[in-house]
Amino acid sequence: MMVAIVFLSFFMLSAAFMMLSYRYIIAEKRDAMERNADYIASFTSEYIQQSGSLDVYFRSYVATLASVSDSNVLLSDVDGDIIYASGGSSSDLSNYTDSRIPQRVLQQVLSSGSYNGLTNLDGIYSEKRYLAAYPFGIIFGGATIPQGLVLVSSDTSSVSEMWRATATIFFFTAVTVLLIAVIASSITSSHQVRPLNEMAEAARKFGQGEFDVRVTGYETRCDEVGTLAEAFNSMAASLSKVETQRSEFIANVSHELKTPMTTISGFAEGILDGTIGKDQERHYLRIVSDEVKRLSRLVRSMLNLSRIEAGELKIQTTPFNILEIICETVFSFEQSIDQKHLDIRGLDTDKVMVDADPDLIHQVVYNLVDNAVKFVNDGGYLEFSFNVDGSRTYVGIRNSGEGLSKEEIPRVFDRFYKTDRSRGVDKNGVGLGLYLVRSIINLHGGDIIVKSVQGEYTEFVFSVPTAKAKNPALVKGREKEYPNQQSKELPPQS
Repeated sequence: MMVAIVFLSFFMLSAAFMMLSYRYIIAEKRDAMERNADYIASFTSEYIQQSGSLDVYFRSYVATLASVSDSNVLLSDVDGDIIYASGGSSSDLSNYTDSRIPQRVLQQVLSSGSYNGLTNLDGIYSEKRYLAAYPFGIIFGGATIPQGLVLVSSDTSSVSEMWRATATIFFFTAVTVLLIAVIASSITSSHQVRPLNEMAEAARKFGQGEFDVRVTGYETRCDEVGTLAEAFNSMAASLSKVETQRSEFIANVSHELKTPMTTISGFAEGILDGTIGKDQERHYLRIVSDEVKRLSRLVRSMLNLSRIEAGELKIQTTPFNILEIICETVFSFEQSIDQKHLDIRGLDTDKVMVDADPDLIHQVVYNLVDNAVKFVNDGGYLEFSFNVDGSRTYVGIRNSGEGLSKEEIPRVFDRFYKTDRSRGVDKNGVGLGLYLVRSIINLHGGDIIVKSVQGEYTEFVFSVPTAKAKNPALVKGREKEYPNQQSKELPPQS
């Protein structure tokens, strides 16, 4: 395609050049003849004025001019009778001295002062020639009296030869340039197209599920291809990561769905076929109910996550006292708190006004409190802290206990991640709670971090926008921890 375009462009350029060069050569020839004719006419007028006749010197001089300019010179009187003829390189025009200049040419020259065109002068010439004619005369009484005409002509062969020579030079030059352009274009195209073809092939393999394909060998190139290759490999790495996460997600979901469904199916069949006795039905129905609730939580969490990740979940912000939500949530865990004899701290502060979605923040608080109650040690404590720093309000939920290891901390917000210890303690959890918490907080433009010291405590701190109303909340005894220290440790949003 590119070669065809180059050849078409070359053809159009050549045609335009040929036409323009032909017109230019003709114009130059015409101008040269007009200048010669005008000069000879002026010279003739002066010579007649001084000598009164066209003697041998005059004829020799005009013949020299005709020869140098490769043209023919005719002189005629005012009646059109040819009185002098010089053929320049071809002197056979002397045979036409008895011929007469056509009246139309004669009249035009005498009336308008000049004539030019392509003509054979009604048979004076055997072929059409380029002709320029001017009058000559003498000055008498302040007026110029015409004495005759000077006609300078040139055959078309000289123009054609000049044009052919010019066209030949242009043709060979253009062909040489064209060949160089084609070769250079082929080399450049090969240099540019090869990596693009490789990328296209890699894209096709990607479509077939080969996510480990990369475009190599162009990393050091500093042009657009190198940039494109780098961007392609970056995209490939991202897609590969997404595919890995998708596969892991499907595997985790399948596992989490399979376990309760197997339990529900087994116990239900046992009750129906009488394997489980009447005295045990209530016990196993309770287990079935718990598993159904577990499935419900899993499905609800996944639906919320899918809506968040798809950008379909729109937050409805409104100013509210987050302390009230925390107190209500803690009260809902009253039974578990009493069983573990926990000490609740930090709820004796003033109201803490935030500007967020109450329902979503309630889900955040519930998941964090639920997580804290599960892993707090018997006789331990739950501590809540609040700190307002301008436009952000930081809420901390700390529980005493074993804490997290350094290896576990970076992964606690991953989907379906459960520590080895949590698998034995939290048998109903699905590993989506903390991931959902972070997603909701990120949706509010905030962050969440985890701090832990093994054998002492675990603390989650999240931030939400502060309500515009005056907020008197202040952390007693922990003012220096928030927000400056925490903001440096916040993980990146995902």
